[in-house]
Amino acid sequence: MSAAALLPLFVAAPLFVAGLMLTLGSLPRVRSAILLTASLSTTAAGAVLIAVVLDSGPIAHGVGLWPYGIAIPVAADMFSALMLTATGLLTAVCSMFAIAAGTAANRFFAPLVLVLMAGVSGALLTADLFNLFVFIEVMLLPSYALLVLAPPGRGRVEQVRGARLYVTVNLLTSTVFLAGVAFVYGTTGTVNLAELSGAAHESTAVAVAAGICLFALMIKAAVVPVYGWLACTYPSTSVAVTALFSGLHTKVAIYAIYRIYAQLFDGDDRFLLVGIIVFSITMVVGVFAAAGETTTRSILSFHMVSQIGYILIGVALFTVAGLAAGIFYLIHHMIVKAALFLSTGAIEVRYGTGALSQLGGMARREPVIAGAFLVAAFSMAGLPPFSGFVAKLALVMAALEVGQVALVVVMLVVSLITLLSMLKIWSGVFWGERPGDDAPPGPPRIGAALAAPAVVLATFTVALGIGAEGLLGLADIAAAGLIDTTAYTEAVIGS
Repeated sequence: MSAAALLPLFVAAPLFVAGLMLTLGSLPRVRSAILLTASLSTTAAGAVLIAVVLDSGPIAHGVGLWPYGIAIPVAADMFSALMLTATGLLTAVCSMFAIAAGTAANRFFAPLVLVLMAGVSGALLTADLFNLFVFIEVMLLPSYALLVLAPPGRGRVEQVRGARLYVTVNLLTSTVFLAGVAFVYGTTGTVNLAELSGAAHESTAVAVAAGICLFALMIKAAVVPVYGWLACTYPSTSVAVTALFSGLHTKVAIYAIYRIYAQLFDGDDRFLLVGIIVFSITMVVGVFAAAGETTTRSILSFHMVSQIGYILIGVALFTVAGLAAGIFYLIHHMIVKAALFLSTGAIEVRYGTGALSQLGGMARREPVIAGAFLVAAFSMAGLPPFSGFVAKLALVMAALEVGQVALVVVMLVVSLITLLSMLKIWSGVFWGERPGDDAPPGPPRIGAALAAPAVVLATFTVALGIGAEGLLGLADIAAAGLIDTTAYTEAVIGS
């Protein structure tokens, strides 16, 4: 059996295991073990897929061995393989945190996460616009439940309010995306990405139809001006779910934007200036919005909006260097943002709040978590030797390569303000003294199990910074595949 024929297992296996877990009843430790095994297996399978693609190029398969044009096409190139590996890792680490924090005690948590993982994998592998819509919906359905899921007796009204906004925005956005897919089909007679290669570059009607799809995906990615939903919903749910969503949901939308623009628009430079302007504004608005927030998760959520602007600059430049930098930044951000959410979230779980005014002195009380946060914060701000420095330097060099000096100035200024915001969290949470608490620091309240996820991800950002050449090389291959989509197209047609 070829490697391509195994691609559907990235979707089928988590769905099967999720269904099986519902029959286990009250066996939380078994559910947790299965969840970690499944997510780590996805990570390992993604790493193997990277090796396969590195050796043979893009691979594709028609599900069920139906003839081409009828079968559901799934395909993997270096970009999708990297994303599958990263999403598997993030799911495993966030699941570890959920187990330690008690969030996974709910019998439905693990099955819902596995269904979410199946939807994410399907969205990353599909080579069909309509099935991209289907897998995004598969990804969203368990997310609606995860937003309000809480350990027994610890649910909050804010979770319901946040979920209501999240459901409303995503239902509207999915409707817009489906309308765009319908218009693409109406103007071309197909939704297969291989058959749509360059179609938007050649036809204004197709460009408008595909533009509707991209507009919907930008809402899902929280691009300015439609970004407020993210900052209102992510802080309202449990810490584990916030970190999980930060590494999966908006990143799938970003992946789809990269893929659709490369495949349908063939890098058409007529629209790139619009992207540079919009994504630059996203960087600026997100970082300034964070400055006025007073809780750790709200600050980090607005910073997430700002960093999404950085990632999408890669597709707006649409050079090999720009795309490679954007892909590197995407992987880096998934790891570092989750590390920030999980390090501050561990404090929120054990000390009962994430408000800056009610915390302080955590550097003495919780030195391990403080260290993990500091590493991730320096990386997010773009300081060496962490992965954030490599990511931002690569973007700056790519922008200078095409003469975008003003864009470079914006990126550097936003990086400085990002550092100041990280220092705001540091001074409010980790420095000074906790209000009304004059007692000497006792033993840490955050145990090894709760601290480990943030430490693991902080270690990864150090490793990616020091050993950046490896990931940058893979990102270059992924970027070259987006610049010249011939191999991807031929693989899908050949399936």
